[in-house]
Amino acid sequence: MTLESILTTGRTEYGASVTSKKRLLEYIAAGISADKSEFDADELFNELLARERLGSTGIGHGVAIPHCRSSRCTSITGMLLKLDEAIDFEAIDDEPVDLIFALIVPAEAHDEHLKVLGALATAFNEDDFRNKLRHANDTETLFKLATAS
Repeated sequence: MTLESILTTGRTEYGASVTSKKRLLEYIAAGISADKSEFDADELFNELLARERLGSTGIGHGVAIPHCRSSRCTSITGMLLKLDEAIDFEAIDDEPVDLIFALIVPAEAHDEHLKVLGALATAFNEDDFRNKLRHANDTETLFKLATAS
């Protein structure tokens, strides 16, 4: 799995502006459903919110990986955001979050879901990777840096 296989420039955004975790999940659901017609924004928001209620997907170091399974999802779908200002995400280290990689996977893709989450967590736990993304100055650069490895 490469990030380029699940991410597009249309689902990458530098400088996104949201004020809360709930607004972020709504933003993600709207963005993914606008890009991929098989998704319903309200349904996707509820799936992301339900997963988040099980425990925060904030993994630390200012990073969150909100994710869910969806019966409407036909292939693993990602969305990368660099927020203009960090928000509280109830992350495991209590640090605010400014880098978000949302992940939507087909409902039946249990093993693949865990593998992709593991790969994302590994990548985002690397200081160098996070710093590169944080120093991007536009969406195109953010996408290129994220998919370069």
